[in-house]
Amino acid sequence: MKFVLFALALVGCAAQAVDTYSFGVLPQRSAVLTARYWNPILDYAGRRAGVRLLLKVARTAPESNAAIERGEFDFVYSNTIFRPSMAAADYQVILRPRDAAITGQIVTLADSPIRSLHELRGREVGFPSIAAFVGYAVPMDHLLHLGVQVTPVFGGNQEGIMAQLKAGKVIAAGVNDQVMRDFAARVGMQYHVLWESPPYLNLPIAVHPRVPGEVARAVRATIDGMELDAEGFKVLQASAQVVGQKPPYGFQISTPADYHNYRDFYRNTLVKDIQ
Repeated sequence: MKFVLFALALVGCAAQAVDTYSFGVLPQRSAVLTARYWNPILDYAGRRAGVRLLLKVARTAPESNAAIERGEFDFVYSNTIFRPSMAAADYQVILRPRDAAITGQIVTLADSPIRSLHELRGREVGFPSIAAFVGYAVPMDHLLHLGVQVTPVFGGNQEGIMAQLKAGKVIAAGVNDQVMRDFAARVGMQYHVLWESPPYLNLPIAVHPRVPGEVARAVRATIDGMELDAEGFKVLQASAQVVGQKPPYGFQISTPADYHNYRDFYRNTLVKDIQ
C-alpha cells in the first residue's frame, strides 16, 4: 500500500512538472531591486502561462549584452537587442511597457555651476555603461555631433552612476529619464537637465526563436492581461512600489516595427564602440 501511494505521488509530481524558460533582465538597478521587482511578475506570468520563468540578471550590462548576443536567454527585457551585433540572435519583440516612452538625458546636480553642454568639454562625464542605450549611446552621440569631447566614466548600471553624481564624483551624467526620476525621488536628490533626447519606447520584452510559439504566445497573453486581472494588477502595483514607478503599470502586445527608431539610430550614430 505504501509503495502504491509513493508511486501515485511520483505520478502527481510528474504531472505538475513544467518547462523552465530563462528570463534575462538588463541590469539597470541593483540586483536586489531587480529581483524584488521582477520575481513576483515572473511567478504570476509563469503560473498563468503554464511554465516556469526563471529570472537571470548578469552582473553588469556588458555581460548581459554578451549573453544576449550568444542567445542565452529564452526571454529578455532589454533594448540592446537592436544593436547590429545582436542581429544573429534574432530576438523578436512581443511586449512593450504601457508607460511613457523613455528619453536620454544629460544631467547635473541642481546646484552645479554647469549650465550648458559645451561647458563639459574636456571633463569627466558619467554614464551607466557602454551597453546603456539612452544612458550612454544616445547622449554620447549627441555630444559627438556637437563636437564636445568628454572622458566617459562608467558606474556599472543606471543607479550606480546616479549615486556617483549625487556624491559629487562626476560633474554630469548620461541617464535614462525614468530611472533618474524614480531614483531622485527615492533618495531625495535634486538635479538639473542639461539636455534631453527625442523619445524612444521603453525596454521591450522579446523572445528567442527557439522558444515554442505556443509558449511565447501564452506568456505574451498572460503578461499583456495582468493589469485587467485583480491578482495581476496587485502584483504589478507592488513591484512598481519597490522602485517608485508611477502608473500606468504593466506591458502591452508589441512588435519589432514599434522599435524602428532604435535601428535608425544605430545606422547613423557616431558612437563606434556600441556596434
